[in-house]
Amino acid sequence: MGGFLVFMVVVAILALVTLAKGICTVDQGYKYVIQRFGKYHNTLMPGLNFIIPYFDKVAYRVTTKDIVLDIPSQDVITRDNVVIVVNAVAYINILKPEKAVYGVEDYEFAIQNLVQTSLRSIIGEMNLDDALASRDEIKAKLKMAISDDISDWGIVLKSVEIQDINPSSTMQSAMEEQAAAERQRRAVVTRAEGEKTAAILKAEGNLEASRRNAEAQVVLAEASQRAIAKVTEAISNNELPVMYLIGEKYVEALQALAVSTNAKTVLIPAEVPSAIRGILDPSRK
Repeated sequence: MGGFLVFMVVVAILALVTLAKGICTVDQGYKYVIQRFGKYHNTLMPGLNFIIPYFDKVAYRVTTKDIVLDIPSQDVITRDNVVIVVNAVAYINILKPEKAVYGVEDYEFAIQNLVQTSLRSIIGEMNLDDALASRDEIKAKLKMAISDDISDWGIVLKSVEIQDINPSSTMQSAMEEQAAAERQRRAVVTRAEGEKTAAILKAEGNLEASRRNAEAQVVLAEASQRAIAKVTEAISNNELPVMYLIGEKYVEALQALAVSTNAKTVLIPAEVPSAIRGILDPSRK
């Protein structure tokens, strides 16, 4: 009786253990790949599932969430033989876990290498300037190139983004030197053009000033000529007004000499009218 009781207890425990092994709860965001006798049997969806204990086992637990793959940086040579450094990030989603785990040894590593290889191929057909300015084009070509390949693994490429695409450090130094030389050349050209323009404007200004000065001298000469003609016409044979005017100017000149700090001696003729007549008519002396 005691042995039978022990047997029943053992059977009950085995039944409970077997029942527990036959119940499989799959968390949300995952799918479980079930193998039976080492062969793929089915895929369990999230929730409560039942399997055959001791025959079926959970071989792989695969996430159904979007997976972010960081594509390592790599050196890529463009069509014009320039080395640039490129890295990217890919967003994938596993639709069929059984294909992902049985179709390729390591799907994450495989996708990373596939993206790197495709990037080298795409950028290798582009010049440096096109590669630096065509991220959207590179992204579209990259997505088209690898989508068909990874679909065989039950994986969909949701998006791929180019994080950085920069010339190598050596190329950056060369580009900086080239840009500095170009800026210096432009500064020299601009300075030379400014000096040339300033010289032209200065020469034109001097030419215009000379022309205006000559025109002014002509006008003054014509005015003096007309004034002399009018004075000659007005005086005729009467020398008294002329003597008066010259005497007035002579007195003003003497006054200016008298108040000047540099004047030491002032000579005043004894006969001013005679002096003036002598100036007007030297034959009277």
